[in-house]
Amino acid sequence: MALYIYNTQARKKEKFEPIRIGKVGIYVCGVTVYDEAHIGHARSAVVFDAIIRYLRYKGFSVNHVTNFTDVDDKIIARARELNMKPLELSKKYIDEFFNDMDRLRVTRANHYPKASETIPDIIEIIERLIANGHAYAVNGDVYFDITKAKEYGRLSGQSLENIQAGARIEVEENKHNQADFALWKSAKEGEISWPCPWGAGRPGWHIECSAMALKFIGETIDIHGGGNELIFPHHENEIQQSESVTGKQFAKYWMHNGLLMVNEEKMSKSLKNFFTIGDVLSAYDTSTVRFFLLNANYRQPLSYDENSLENAKRSLERLQNTYSELLAARGKMHGSDDAKEISQEALSEFEGKMDDDFNMREALAAIFSLAREANRLMAEKKLSDRGVENILSTLKAFDSIFDILRREKKGLEEQASKLIELILRARESARKRGDYAAADALRAGLKELGITIEDSVEGSKWKIGK
Repeated sequence: MALYIYNTQARKKEKFEPIRIGKVGIYVCGVTVYDEAHIGHARSAVVFDAIIRYLRYKGFSVNHVTNFTDVDDKIIARARELNMKPLELSKKYIDEFFNDMDRLRVTRANHYPKASETIPDIIEIIERLIANGHAYAVNGDVYFDITKAKEYGRLSGQSLENIQAGARIEVEENKHNQADFALWKSAKEGEISWPCPWGAGRPGWHIECSAMALKFIGETIDIHGGGNELIFPHHENEIQQSESVTGKQFAKYWMHNGLLMVNEEKMSKSLKNFFTIGDVLSAYDTSTVRFFLLNANYRQPLSYDENSLENAKRSLERLQNTYSELLAARGKMHGSDDAKEISQEALSEFEGKMDDDFNMREALAAIFSLAREANRLMAEKKLSDRGVENILSTLKAFDSIFDILRREKKGLEEQASKLIELILRARESARKRGDYAAADALRAGLKELGITIEDSVEGSKWKIGK
């Protein structure tokens, strides 16, 4: 079945046809590394992880590039605040980002270029833009001439007239037009900088992505992705500067994930309403977090709160329980139903929903439906061993993309702890009603498992070992 993708630029779903048969180049805008990544960043990372996994599942060879903005105004300001060098600060948070992504089981990209390591490529592009009249240098700064833009607003729907009319009130004297955007910024005293034909400075925000996409994918990329807050001005400006250099279409398909919302506001560091990935993963296991982030239309906003994560946890546990029961049932079933038809139907439904612009919520619904059928067949003792394997095969195909069926050791330990506490309460209840034989039996049973009970005036406590 053909894959259809909602193209932000076309404002409709389009049949996916890569530039080169069987190969996909995808560029996803990464983070500006001046602080810890938050769960909003996790949404984009996990969503595009599932998208890229599915493209590979479909047989495509994927070249995935995600960048790091490791030098900009925010990084410079934060580094000064912490008395660090900007690239030391950004390296610290890049390392933390990778740790977060590994914990979220996000597949590593093929390339993670940094702005600071792409300076020669950036300078070359700016030189070409100046040479062909699309940019100009003044007092060490370089700007893209917005009046030379072609079809400005085709991605965002913003008109050039509105951009010019809404240019910032704070006038920058160096600009020919207040809507012109910076390609290169001259260095202020004490700031990090690199030498270039216009004087020491550093790149503007937009130009780094153009340089990295051209370097690691080519003049036209199949898919450009990122959060929908980047549509304007970042991605709009990327189109203009890239196509002004190459004369070719910059990206064939534009994909944007919706924002993560807290109390109907965008989760962001500037609003101080964010939760770090580390904080969330200290409270919930990776599978629950991935399930929460993927069980939605990726293009729509997603509300974050603890209730939604608790609901996700309970819902996912039902699916994980079925998966565990199927694994335990291998070689033990004596029914006659091989579940071939329901397994194939579920897989076909799953793939059909994913082919429809990665409709992950409906794809998950198909798998939950299969789990319910599996539970029924096991309860009615109709399932055969072959049936167990057929259902497991479908679940494993699904999980190669969503990666949510495994239970982490941390989660199992938490469940075991709760079970021991439940046994202690049952023992205490037996003691209060004078059933000491039952209480002793519970104590002995825990001892056989290596768990020692210590009674005191404060109550009973347990520990592993003597």
